[in-house]
Amino acid sequence: MTRSAAPTEQIRARLAGYQRRFPLLFEEYFRNLSSTLDAPSFSRFTPECLGLLKDLSLRGGKRMRVALLFEAAGLVTDEPLAALDAAALSIELLQTHALVHDDIIDNSAVRRGGPSTYYAYRDRFPDHPQAALGLALLAGDLALTSALQVLLDSEAPLAVRQAMVEVQTRAASATFVGQIIDMERDFTADPGEEILHQVADFKTARYSVLAPMRLGLLAAGELPDTFEAEFRRYARLAGICGQMRDDYLDLFGDAETMGKPTGTDIRDGRRNYTVHAILKAADETERAVLRSGLGDPACSEETIGSIRDIARHHGVHETMRADMRRCAELASGEAAGWRSRWRAEAVAFFEYLPIWSVERAL
Repeated sequence: MTRSAAPTEQIRARLAGYQRRFPLLFEEYFRNLSSTLDAPSFSRFTPECLGLLKDLSLRGGKRMRVALLFEAAGLVTDEPLAALDAAALSIELLQTHALVHDDIIDNSAVRRGGPSTYYAYRDRFPDHPQAALGLALLAGDLALTSALQVLLDSEAPLAVRQAMVEVQTRAASATFVGQIIDMERDFTADPGEEILHQVADFKTARYSVLAPMRLGLLAAGELPDTFEAEFRRYARLAGICGQMRDDYLDLFGDAETMGKPTGTDIRDGRRNYTVHAILKAADETERAVLRSGLGDPACSEETIGSIRDIARHHGVHETMRADMRRCAELASGEAAGWRSRWRAEAVAFFEYLPIWSVERAL
């Protein structure tokens, strides 16, 4: 992709390629895992667990993390690299782990257009809720250990395998801390912008952006620590931008397009970027309307609509769009600084990706 090419079409084409290819890799992985996982032959629960993890994993979306992995390797070379497939599996298995546990934390029934793993177990064991909870937790744990094992079993040189495991272990730890401070944030009446940025950095940027980029460079034979500072800046900006987009869409998005209702974050009591912006702009009477629905699982569509109207009245949707674009442009500018060092086609992908991600949401 060059700067003269149409960036939107190029990014879509690249992502579509990863979306087509990766499910085949996942199918093969789970087929092999079913026959190689060390489990007693009498167990029925173990293959059921693998089936649920496979089902959730194959319901994946854009495979953005996989794209970042391959494009990061593409900064260095366009040659096929043996370590990339194992790294891609590891990234998506870590994501599967995060989704399983997220849905337990949030008590979510639906994920990616199907039942969450937690609710699948609740349906399987309606009279044993504690067993359903325990099995869902263990399914998430199995996805996590599998994310590391697939790297250890890869054909990459030993030093590369060890470095990749370290990247993923650190990414997982950062995500756990991110989940903790994400929950802590919701016990704060109105967390400031810097707290929101820190949550986005730990919960999203470090494992969704930074880790795939570091893994890609490792697979290509580069030492990512050399470029840690600039990668962290890019990942943090992209992560903040992505979290703002998700928070924006939860209130202002189209429910039919997203495949889930709007206002979920308000019902869950999440003090996110949107809530922070509304509290900052609204008067006391309007804040009372927001607070009446915040954390109320039974909050009506009418109340959600009123909150949305208050936000629009104060231009919150426009302010958030401007903030997203600003973050996207800063990330794009960071990537533009890589042109003199790395392959132009891959650099352009990183340069245009944040802007495309914002534009497709608005």
